[in-house]
Amino acid sequence: MAGEHPGPGEGAVSVKDVGRLLLRCADRPGLVAAVSAFLAGAGANIVSLDQHATEQSGGTFMQRTIFHLPGLTAARDDLERDFAAQVAEPFGMDFRLTEAAKPKRVAIMASKEDHCLLDLLWRNRRGELDMSVAMVIANHPDLAEQVRPFSVPFIHVPATKHIREEAESRQLDLLRGNVDLVVLARYMQILTPRFIAEVGCPLINIHHSFLPAFIGAAPYRRAKERGVKLVGATAHYVTEDLDEGPIIEQDVVRVDHRHGVDDLVRLGSDVERLVLSRAVLWHCEDRIIRYGNQTVVF
Repeated sequence: MAGEHPGPGEGAVSVKDVGRLLLRCADRPGLVAAVSAFLAGAGANIVSLDQHATEQSGGTFMQRTIFHLPGLTAARDDLERDFAAQVAEPFGMDFRLTEAAKPKRVAIMASKEDHCLLDLLWRNRRGELDMSVAMVIANHPDLAEQVRPFSVPFIHVPATKHIREEAESRQLDLLRGNVDLVVLARYMQILTPRFIAEVGCPLINIHHSFLPAFIGAAPYRRAKERGVKLVGATAHYVTEDLDEGPIIEQDVVRVDHRHGVDDLVRLGSDVERLVLSRAVLWHCEDRIIRYGNQTVVF
């Protein structure tokens, strides 16, 4: 699927006994054959296989394989152990094996802006995002009533730069071991390296521009002052370097001199919703492989 966006979500087909195998290693001959032979020997049928090498030779190899194996849940632990011993270790692979039928547990963190948060909850309720929303954590109480109809726990944890350590300790108590992904849906607090290291799962953030343009406060006002012709959004994984993590998805909308600041905010919010929902979907469908400070999205 090089050069294209990933296709429709996989929830359209049965996910019973469907596994996803993602791997990354130094490129060398025989990798695809080794993986395919192992799965065939285990009784699995390969449904789809996508691969990418960063160079014609001597680069990094990445592969996403979807397979069907009757009784996968019962066989998973043995399958994972055998793959590690027979394929991953000899080839020096980093790999991840997941079951498509087990949605990822997701926590959403927000502040006062509702557009990204409510869009994720709405898409999840419609079945467009295959995930289980464990909780919404917000550093302001403003969105509690809007979250209530979705039957998702809303937890208010006050957080400012003055009480950041205390707030993050409370947040970590809620998140550690309970979720597979944290989504920052316009959460307007900087997370410390300690939080990122201890939360125990990936974090996805939505940024209000094509990074690194217009970092900081009042981005749409600054964009208007610069006379921009495009406004956009970037979804990326969170790292200790602020807004510098591996980019998952980006998009833009064209604007012109007739658009005021409010128009830019409205159009930018639309793009933010779309970009964040795509990034979360692709993560939940195990489409993303990270390498260095980049991603491959199959």
